[in-house]
Amino acid sequence: MSDPKVFAQPGDGRTTQLDGSSRRVVLDLPELMLVEFVFEKGGVGALHSHPHVQSSYVAEGVFDVTIDGVTQRIAAGGAYIVPSGLVHGVVALEAGKLIDSFTPRRDDFL
Repeated sequence: MSDPKVFAQPGDGRTTQLDGSSRRVVLDLPELMLVEFVFEKGGVGALHSHPHVQSSYVAEGVFDVTIDGVTQRIAAGGAYIVPSGLVHGVVALEAGKLIDSFTPRRDDFL
């Protein structure tokens, strides 16, 4: 098991600056990926879809989360799952952080 990276320390991974947020790929294998998104207040994760199943945990802040046309407000400690192919997005109502997992890995983030 010496080949795959299965541990990450704070600050490990590559960070990409986005408009109103940043994305850090924490760990990835072909079957699964863990990503940290940090949002400024008012930051938007625009509506989009992808074939990956996504699970997201709200680590900090409050977000309006829209999945397949339904919006719910989710605060720190809450979570949601996005099934494959559904249109979804978020709006940060305050500065916050999402921890997302994707299966399989999103190669477009690498």
